Amino acid sequence: MDPRRTTVRDVRRANRSVLLTNLYRDGPLSRYELGQTTALSQASVSNLIGELIGEGLVEEAGAVESDGGRPRVLLRVAPGYGYVVGADVGENRVQVELFDLAMTPLAKAEHPIAAARPEPDDVLRHLLAGLTSVVEQAGVDPAAVLGFGVAVSGTVERTADAVVHAQTIGWDGVPLGAMLRAGTDIPVLVDNGAKTLGQAEMWYGAGRGTRHAVVALVGSGVGAAVVADGSSYRGAHSSAGEWGHTTIVYGGRACRCGAQGCLEAYVGAGGILDRFRQANHGRPAPGADEESALHALLKAADGTKTAARVIAETVDYLGAGFATLINLFNPERLVLGGWAGLALGEGRLDQIRAATARHALRQPYSQVDIELCQLGPDAVAMGAATLPVARLLTDGGALPAPAARATPAARATPAARATPAARATPAARDVPAAGQALRSTS
Repeated sequence: MDPRRTTVRDVRRANRSVLLTNLYRDGPLSRYELGQTTALSQASVSNLIGELIGEGLVEEAGAVESDGGRPRVLLRVAPGYGYVVGADVGENRVQVELFDLAMTPLAKAEHPIAAARPEPDDVLRHLLAGLTSVVEQAGVDPAAVLGFGVAVSGTVERTADAVVHAQTIGWDGVPLGAMLRAGTDIPVLVDNGAKTLGQAEMWYGAGRGTRHAVVALVGSGVGAAVVADGSSYRGAHSSAGEWGHTTIVYGGRACRCGAQGCLEAYVGAGGILDRFRQANHGRPAPGADEESALHALLKAADGTKTAARVIAETVDYLGAGFATLINLFNPERLVLGGWAGLALGEGRLDQIRAATARHALRQPYSQVDIELCQLGPDAVAMGAATLPVARLLTDGGALPAPAARATPAARATPAARATPAARATPAARDVPAAGQALRSTS
């Protein structure tokens, strides 16, 4: 916000944003606690909270005893105020999920992708079909869906058209955001899948409580989300984090991107399986798809020399890749996610740590915790669903026209009314931090 052009309306929106962010991150909280954490006056807190309650965005969530006075009423962001949808455009399928604002999953749809380089129109069709399906499954009013977040591979230009450059699947300047908006009235947000995984883990999972972290995604593709001092590091044009396309072997294996020796060609699921096939005299690991074949290979590694050697090499390559991240970014925590990363890490995390220690500088390695993703293989879609949540918090809560939205009572379904104990309380990394309120008397 430019202070030279700040208006009373800007100040009010910023203060609403800070209150909502604190409630969503740390709630339930009382009005008194909100005043203490935001530095707003109690009159301002009461005024703005009254607005937010009237709009249905904030609700009461019980009470706690106070020192010598009346019990303090606790407040939270209302889970049933609206819904968000997240989609993960993976290498083998398009997965779409619908959540309430407590990130309770309410509906899910999956559409397989047969082609290694899918046409944008085919992906678009799957995304829109999935969106329609989850809204109908959950029985919610489409007007109550606050946004549709979509996670894709490659670089996403942060423009209205959300232009995607995904070299590994042959997309060069695909205006996916514009294409989606032509097919739905629900607001659309598009971002890179590693970045949405990172946001989900920072808000709800293994990254919580840290301000310097790297979240690594290892699936068929490989990428990373870098968080520096609590904020996502995106680079000059949002392509930061293409960790999978750093060179690990000079003149090495061919990568899907067209280069040679990329990390993805060694630790991505396709690269692992291809290395095993070559080492196994042309015989592939059994399985109908990459996921089943990789799991079969990991199981075989417990008793077959060739499989064991390929997996041991993979662990060492991954450790070298982790060491690069540690040496470059000095994170407090490094989180391994993605379906292939989870499959590797669930039984071999100690081996991955040891391999990382062999390649990293001693001091930064001693300062980092290496952990597994806590949110499972669906974390990319959940992270995509946080994109409209982050926008809602940053904007201080949407103030839609009355005719455009169902009432809060009509929107809420029994599944959406999560209890205070059940709701997630994320550390909202891409929204205003606590204490950043702008002073105002209202």
